[in-house]
Amino acid sequence: MQTIKGPAIFLAQFIDDSAPFNNLRNICEWAAKLGYKAVQIPAWDKRVIDIEKAGGSKDYCDEIKGTVNEFGLQISELSTHLLGQLIASHPAYDTMFDAFAPDSLHGNPKKRAEWANKQMKAAAQASRNLGLDVMGSFSGSLLFHTMYPWPQRPKGLVETGFQELANRWIPILDFCKDLGIEVCYELHPGEDLHDGVTFERFLGVTNNHSSARILYDPSHFVLQHLDYLQFIDFYHEHIRMFHVKDAEFRPNGKSGVYGGYQNWADRPGRFRSLGDGQVDFKQIFSKLSQYGYDGWAVLEWECCIKSPEQGAREGAIFISDHIIEVTKKAFDDFAGSEVDQEKVNEILGLNK
Repeated sequence: MQTIKGPAIFLAQFIDDSAPFNNLRNICEWAAKLGYKAVQIPAWDKRVIDIEKAGGSKDYCDEIKGTVNEFGLQISELSTHLLGQLIASHPAYDTMFDAFAPDSLHGNPKKRAEWANKQMKAAAQASRNLGLDVMGSFSGSLLFHTMYPWPQRPKGLVETGFQELANRWIPILDFCKDLGIEVCYELHPGEDLHDGVTFERFLGVTNNHSSARILYDPSHFVLQHLDYLQFIDFYHEHIRMFHVKDAEFRPNGKSGVYGGYQNWADRPGRFRSLGDGQVDFKQIFSKLSQYGYDGWAVLEWECCIKSPEQGAREGAIFISDHIIEVTKKAFDDFAGSEVDQEKVNEILGLNK
């Protein structure tokens, strides 16, 4: 068993152009005052990191670490979600996903994917320079628009889609493996990797690549009606990152899983601040501790009702209160005795 590290906070949803959220120094000072012990840094946001520079300069990474350490914090991981998204994107989403890339690449999906590939590799090099061994990401998607099989999917569609996904990711995964970095895919609706079955499909077409891992976020499983606790039993060996995010699903006579194209506040399934949703975090922390998860518990704040500032304040306390200091002894050790083989044999009736 292992004591989970935390609390940490994912900075992406908090960064903006106003203090204290406008640069790495200010936001780290803010996070430290709330009680966080680490920050997860979005690799695409130059207000907190220049990922190309970080990939090529150990000195620059030392400066980044120095800024974070100045406030008693560590870097838990880098997030490459928006970069990974562009590795595989169906043309139907090209216009919307252009926002994740530089203006010069808009309208050019091929060049955009090439850029994302280089960014992912820079993030892997930066992770190594920062002394990290995991980074979070999305898989991207070629198939999600066929998720509900109507019209019926033609034979070979899913197999071809996953093989192409593997073709795009294997060079990145190989590059990461050589650096000792694991890519932890957040299993997320909208991505081809969105549940256990699709993760297994991906492992199958990547020859069980050792750098393909899981970022566990139970909120996305609540909205899919997937058993997020049993998921840990099935996949705990692959879970190397953990987003602590709450959610709720309250269907009604007008809308269900698909949400009716409504805004988040009106959807039956929606993300909530920690403690305001339905996720059983006591059981999650228990299972992850039992299975020896040794990474960080990272707040990802996404709530359609509560402010991010309140969510962050309450989140640090919530995570701290759920971290289990795992026991190093059995509760009934007091009643035990030294091993005595003769006595053991006697208890079993083997001496007679």
